[in-house]
Order: sequence, then C-alpha cells, then structure tokens
Amino acid sequence: MNKSNKSRARRHQAYVSIFGTTQLHLRNPWVIAWWSAAFPGLGHLLLSKYLRGFLLFVWEVYINYQAGINYGILYSFTGNFELAKQSLDIRWMLLYIATYIFAIWDAYRSTVDLNHQYLLANREEVYIKSFTISAMEINYLDKREPEISAIWSFFMPGAGQIYIHRIITAFFILTWFIILSYYSKVLPAIHYTLLGEFAKAKGVVNWHWLLNIPSVYGFALYDAYTNTVENNKLYDWEQGKFLKDNYQSQEIKFREDVGDKMQIISTFEHSNYLELVISAIEKQGIEKKDIVAIPMDKRNTRRKFFDNIHYSDGLSLLDLAAILGTIFMLLGGIYGFIFEWGPIIWGLIGLVLGGVLGLLIKLLITKNRSYRQKKQKYAEVVLVINCNKEQVEMIKSILWENYALGVSKLDLGDK
Repeated sequence: MNKSNKSRARRHQAYVSIFGTTQLHLRNPWVIAWWSAAFPGLGHLLLSKYLRGFLLFVWEVYINYQAGINYGILYSFTGNFELAKQSLDIRWMLLYIATYIFAIWDAYRSTVDLNHQYLLANREEVYIKSFTISAMEINYLDKREPEISAIWSFFMPGAGQIYIHRIITAFFILTWFIILSYYSKVLPAIHYTLLGEFAKAKGVVNWHWLLNIPSVYGFALYDAYTNTVENNKLYDWEQGKFLKDNYQSQEIKFREDVGDKMQIISTFEHSNYLELVISAIEKQGIEKKDIVAIPMDKRNTRRKFFDNIHYSDGLSLLDLAAILGTIFMLLGGIYGFIFEWGPIIWGLIGLVLGGVLGLLIKLLITKNRSYRQKKQKYAEVVLVINCNKEQVEMIKSILWENYALGVSKLDLGDK
C-alpha cells in the first residue's frame, strides 16, 4: 500500500498508546453478551468501549445495592423466598431491569458491528504503529504467555492486565476489586477459613458485596488471557507485514559477481529475535537485497471451534471454562453460607470444577487436538540469506544465538 493509500485509510486494526493496545478482532457476540449478563459493563470492557463499560459497571454497583438484588439472589437460591421478597426494594428494582437488559443487548449488537469493522480494516491492511514512547511510559507490541497473564490475574485481578500493558482496564479492575474486597470483608473471611474457623468466616462477610466478586474475578482471568492471545496475533500480523514490505522486494537470486555461492535457510517463530537476527546480519555486511523473509500463512481452520453469521472465530478453549467457572464460583459462594467449609473454600471449589467442566465439554464437542499441541513450536517465518562460503559460519552462529528453529545451507556452486 502506497503512502497516498495509507493517508486515506478509513479504519485501523489497532492503536498502540502509552495506556495500552486497543485493537479490533473477531469476537463471539454470545460470549460478550454473557459477560454483560454476569455484570453489566464487563462485556463492553472486553470490547475496549471503556466509557460505556464504566458507566454500566458503576450503575450496576449502585442500583443493585439500592434494590437489594444480590440479597434476593442469595435468599432465593437458599430457599428463603419470603426473605428474598422482603430484601427487594421495588422502587429501585424496576429501574434495574431495563438497563440490565440494555447492557446485554448493546454488548451483543456492538460485537456484531465491531466484527464487521474488523473485516473491513483487515482488508485495508493499513500499517499500525507498533512502538510508542513518552515521558511517562513505553508501550510496544510483543509476544507474551497467555497462561502467565491468567496466573497473575488469579493471584490479583488486574495484575494480568498490567503484564500485557492494558492499563485502563487494569486500573479499573484493581480499584474495584479493592473496593469489593474491603466492603465484602473477603480477606478476613479468607483468614478465618485458613485457620479452620468456618463459622467466623461465614459471620464476618457482607453477602451483598461478596456476590459481586465472582463475576469480576472470572472476568479478570478471561480478559487477561484472551487479550494476550489477540495481542500475540496482532504482533505476528504486524511483523509479517513489515517483513513482506521490506525483505521481499527482489527475487531470491545472486548477483553475478558473487563467487562460492551459498544460501542459508532458517526458520523462526514470530518474535523480536527474528528482527535482531536480520539487523545483526546486516551489520556484518550482508546487503538487504540478499535477505529474504517469507512469513508463512497459518492454517487456522482447526482453531475455529464454532462459526456463525457473526464471524466468530471461537478464540480458544477458555470461553466456556471461564463462564462455567464464574457461575460455579458464584454458586459455591452462595451455598457456602449453608455448607460447613464456608464461602471461600466452596467458591474456589466451584471455580475449579466449573473451569474443568467447561474445558472438558469444549474438548468433547470439538474433538480437536490443537489445545494439546499449542506448546509445540512451529515455523512461522522462513529466512533465506545469500552469502559466500566465508560468511556461512558467522551467519549460522548469529541464527542459532537468536533461537532459530532450524538452519540449513545450500552450496549452489558457480554459475
């Protein structure tokens, strides 16, 4: 795409700023709608529609508290129907219903629209800025481990978002998780639970605030994991475009004046090491026109666990696991009020059982081996370097030092 076309670009796939990487990508509208049902505003945060998400989230916290919705849920699930009726404030409850339904509908509708916008932006193939620096912060596209994001969010919701530089969401989740933890008194409940004093753990918690935690906690895990996956995809796309535009400008051939012709062929994953290799080789006197980088197209059909008219790519096996984990964690917290071990232990048991159940269901439905194979390394870029025999060992050393997956050489002989 030439400069004039780039200046006329109508849509961009991503925007990298000091506050994070905001990007368009395919999402399942039903999953986004479900997170809005779990807690209004969360679905919009997944879409990076922050202002709308913040507004709906704060609305949920305030109106739910005034209407006594969480107490109504607690007493209904524990069979105290009269207490459930008495806990609800009709004046506030009627305000709650319409906006709650709107949040679900708008999350679904927005996802469908943004999926269409992504397809159009992807077809324009406009460059994105992959690095930004200011006096306050540095942000750049990079490859990170989705599991690490989820683990940090498991120990402290919001930490996984910090790991992938999703600062706005991280600040919001951290702030509200602290507020919910303080008012629910969940930390004293954890303390008493670890001491085996389950009666004290039940007595100390504020049930209204406690029932807000499973949705926010599950969302933090899901958001951190899925956005790490999508950021990695964006990194691959951006680097692939850079390589195609800068290292495929000529045919793979030698100049007539090169003797002892050799060709070094190596394979890499998309990573910063690939660009470090290229720059190091150029520093050693290999000209740019003697380097060819060939990004490989990925066969992604095996990763599509379901398709529909709204262009959902299914994303990962984590969708159903996160949903069921959140639901079971909520139920564990509720029935922990009745069972001996209390809400903390039963909430964690529910999180684990729901997550495992969701994972097993997805595996049984898809019968797909890609989840078990995801740790295997695959060649994503082929790097071809034209050189002479004296340069071979030096180039091979650079390639191996920067984690090439494989290296081979061809002796082409004299023309």
